[in-house]
Amino acid sequence: MKLQSLIVFCVSFSSMLIAASHAAEPIDIGSRRELLVDHHLIARLDGVRLELHRPTRREVVFRSDAAWEGNGSAYQSVVHDGDRFRIYYRGGHHPNSKAYKTSKNSWETLCVAESKDGIHWTRPELGIIEFQGSKKNNLILDKAMVSEFKGSPAHTAVFLDTNPDCPKSERYKIVIVGSKPRGLYLMVSANGTHFQLKSKKPFVTHGAFDSQNLMFWDSVGGVYREYHRAFDNDVRGIMTAASETPDSFPHPQWLKYPDATEQALYTNQIQPYFRAPHILMGFPMRYNDRGWSPSMNQLPGLEERQYRSKQSQRYGTAVTDAAFMTSRDGLTFHRWSEAFIRPGPSRKDTWVYGDNFIFWGMVPTKSHLEDAPDEISLYATEGYWEENATSFRRYTLRMDGFVSAQAPFSGGELLTKPLKFDGSQLELNFSTSAVGSVRVEIQDGDGKPIPGFGLADCNEQFGDELDRVVSWKSGTDVSQLSGKTVQLLFELKDADLYAFQFTDGD
Repeated sequence: MKLQSLIVFCVSFSSMLIAASHAAEPIDIGSRRELLVDHHLIARLDGVRLELHRPTRREVVFRSDAAWEGNGSAYQSVVHDGDRFRIYYRGGHHPNSKAYKTSKNSWETLCVAESKDGIHWTRPELGIIEFQGSKKNNLILDKAMVSEFKGSPAHTAVFLDTNPDCPKSERYKIVIVGSKPRGLYLMVSANGTHFQLKSKKPFVTHGAFDSQNLMFWDSVGGVYREYHRAFDNDVRGIMTAASETPDSFPHPQWLKYPDATEQALYTNQIQPYFRAPHILMGFPMRYNDRGWSPSMNQLPGLEERQYRSKQSQRYGTAVTDAAFMTSRDGLTFHRWSEAFIRPGPSRKDTWVYGDNFIFWGMVPTKSHLEDAPDEISLYATEGYWEENATSFRRYTLRMDGFVSAQAPFSGGELLTKPLKFDGSQLELNFSTSAVGSVRVEIQDGDGKPIPGFGLADCNEQFGDELDRVVSWKSGTDVSQLSGKTVQLLFELKDADLYAFQFTDGD
């Protein structure tokens, strides 16, 4: 009787959940591209799981080995402006490295590299700052240029302000830490190379700021958002605030991570996803001091670790990797506990403090496969604080390919919450095996298949495409359902579904 009662309860509870999903206010997705990076649109998963995908490690595209750069290069910002890509990065050197001994103190500079394809990078000769008797370099800032507010060129983030009301003279902005008084300041530029201080007053003053602190224009929310480093009971964390103007912000709030374990987050790297700007994505570097242990002694570079630990143990025993998180409101984030980028195979210049620091910003680049669609390129540090330079390694990921709804060959289903959409056809970003498939059923507000759009009516979709148009026996036109409350039932077999979008098919 107990087993029968349990079965009846489970069936009843499941029915209640389905009924509740049907009664919920529909989510109006319009013609937005929706990624399955969280449970925001998901009512039920049956035999399907959300799978985090790690990017593919590609080539080293740049090394900060010029005389004014060094092995302490970090806090990189990636900017895509028309046909030009730029990486802004810190120039500096850590003298307490056994592999590269020097009596020089670490300098603080801001440098820039440029590219036309996001893969091949060069240093422009800007002629702005003299270093060791020459202006033939790519230096943008040094300490003398920001001495008025005791700015730190080592702690910056550079962004292209996409606010349509932004003056042309302020298209490029630098978020920079200053200490006169302590806080975050803005520097502005029309061309991205010659900057000036926007205001002598910091726009945020509450925080630690000893990291890369950033700001961007949120085109969906119509506000500027800033994210900066602070400490919560000695744990590295992230605070945020929003404002209609970049000049001042209200008191910041702590980010929220429901159901996530506490982790020390060194950076945040939060940005609107360029193909779906209503979704904010963060790639924080996770800081983990694991202490000395037999396993720590087996990691590469033990002699260097021991040398560094004489100054501070954490310099020898801390290891870092990259995480992934997303948000719909800029405050509450779904953060994955698993790493987005792992340190990888144990080899020279790996598993060290400061590695796997993902640069702020991602860009579309050509695939290495002929005729394949463009990919996303991200960049991360490697060999940080090792020898005389930091390596900039490129990583690639399929468009929208951060997370997928994944099912084995035995199959599974994903049911969305009630939705409203605008458009005449449904496009999928998906991938199957040669024997796999995806089918889509469109249900009404009561969860019943709409005639002509049931699973039996849907043609099996198989392949690997970013924008496959779903077809039923009647064709691809779903305009009759536009603006109405519907639910989508995806049937997956040995398949990954990354994103979907209703479009007008133009």
